[in-house]
Amino acid sequence: MEIPLSAEVLCEGSSCGSSVAIVMNPVTEQVTHVVVKEKHAPHSQLLVPIDSVVETTPKRIELRCSPAELAKMDPFIETEYIKAEMPYYGTDAVVYNWAFVVPQMDTRMVSVEHERIPPGELTIRRGTPVRGTDGHLGKVDEFLVDPTDSHITHLVLREGHLWGQRDVSIPVSEVDRIHEDAVQLRLSKQEVEALPSIPIER
Repeated sequence: MEIPLSAEVLCEGSSCGSSVAIVMNPVTEQVTHVVVKEKHAPHSQLLVPIDSVVETTPKRIELRCSPAELAKMDPFIETEYIKAEMPYYGTDAVVYNWAFVVPQMDTRMVSVEHERIPPGELTIRRGTPVRGTDGHLGKVDEFLVDPTDSHITHLVLREGHLWGQRDVSIPVSEVDRIHEDAVQLRLSKQEVEALPSIPIER
């Protein structure tokens, strides 16, 4: 089963959003959630459990829920409001020599967004850099997942500068570490280039 990113998501056969990321357990290498951005306002990003995925193609993900049920799922992006001191250049600002203005400080509520990731898990998005032992290799495009246990078997690099338009499928056994900002492989560029091709349905 492929888990495509930036793919259309269907609920009961109707388009309800798009996939923007996956959430995985880096220890077990198991996908736990797909992050879906709603098609309609307010375009919320929601955590969809992987067992809600019925079927996937390279361009679509079908869920076993209605749009209403999707809207009730846990938000991936949480907004928090905090107080912050901010400079205020109003008519009561202090002016020195008509050239240097000292602003007054004003306390305002500022919104801060952060991802709600389950403890011990991390998020990987399309475009996450992939590094080999000797440098940058490309970017994550999608994942191949064993549907029986939701474990990632391969990650797919596409349109990398090393391989042109050829898809490169990296066995997850060759992944050394996975971070939120990069995937580190145990392979060099030459070793990745020599990997056997795995056909990806398009």
